[in-house]
Amino acid sequence: QGIFVLGLPYALLHSGYSGLFLIILAAALCCYTGKILIACLYEENEDGQLVRVRDTYEDIANACCKKLPRKLGGIFVNVTQVTELIMTCILYLVVSGNWLSHSFPYVPVTEKTWSVIAFVTLLPCVFIKTLKIVSKLSQLCSLVHFIIILVVMTYCLTQIHRWSWAKFRLSLEFEDFLVSVGVIIFSYTSQIFLPTLEGNMKNPGEFRCMLNWTHFFACVLKTTFALTAFLTWGEETKEVITDNLPSFLQTPVNLCLLTKALLSYPLPFFAATEIVYACISRGNDPNYRSPVFALGIRGSFLLLTLLMAMFIPHFALLMGLTGSVTGAAMTFLLPSLFHLKLKWKKLSFLEKSADITVFILGCLCSIAGIVCSIKGLLEVFG
Repeated sequence: QGIFVLGLPYALLHSGYSGLFLIILAAALCCYTGKILIACLYEENEDGQLVRVRDTYEDIANACCKKLPRKLGGIFVNVTQVTELIMTCILYLVVSGNWLSHSFPYVPVTEKTWSVIAFVTLLPCVFIKTLKIVSKLSQLCSLVHFIIILVVMTYCLTQIHRWSWAKFRLSLEFEDFLVSVGVIIFSYTSQIFLPTLEGNMKNPGEFRCMLNWTHFFACVLKTTFALTAFLTWGEETKEVITDNLPSFLQTPVNLCLLTKALLSYPLPFFAATEIVYACISRGNDPNYRSPVFALGIRGSFLLLTLLMAMFIPHFALLMGLTGSVTGAAMTFLLPSLFHLKLKWKKLSFLEKSADITVFILGCLCSIAGIVCSIKGLLEVFG
């Protein structure tokens, strides 16, 4: 459950009844692409048993692009992954500064200065070496997120007398609908982390079951949250639903959101630095595999996220443009393409049709997101 969840009521405002269907459809599609991505890690041995012969997204890409020189498939996937992960880290810093400035409006400090203050609390991230530490931080993040959702939904239930199904729109504006599609779909994305997650499970055989249940509960929570919030505020629903809360709730909720953003940062940061470190250290001088070198990479990436958060103008629009390309590619396009490439002879007609359908939907989402983001950038720059 990422920060995107807070934008789901706003997505319903612009998508109406179709938004509810999209929340369910996106859960099913993302769950499916997660499964086929992990299926690409395995091959059958002589006894017909599935054996894990690949470890990463990069390995899958290289297996599919053997005819390309210098492992270009793996390089493309790694660049795409690192770009999306770093942009996500920067987004957490930007929103942290925003929430701090809104929580303490009377303090004469700029939003960028608040981002620097938030950055200082993230410095210990350079010492994170294992996924176990990240998982504990993510667990705390989930707890904080649950508190935020609980506060918003509890307030909404106290306003049940204001609810009206007449607030749902039947007619839609195409451009607004496309924005809603982006918010809904990318609230589910997790494919970048799945190979590492599955590889670290005590019982990888339970992966598919885990994916089914997590996407089911995510779908139920997102639908319930978006519906109750939208029915409460209707046309007054803001882009981030916590901005609709009364003033006495906004400050504590903003501080919870700040905590969530800071606790969310280590996961994409760890994933990005591990990818880069693995690429640099593979087959090179032993000095590249030293702990000091790894510390240097993590420190450099940490500083990079701060500098980009401080100096890139209109970052939100650039994030939308990047996300439309990298997010759609990693979530829909590449998993379906790789699955077709590696498993073509073993797939049934229905499975092939499903993969092709997902690929086409991914292309449409990517193109729509790119058009909307470029239009927004053109409007900003006049």
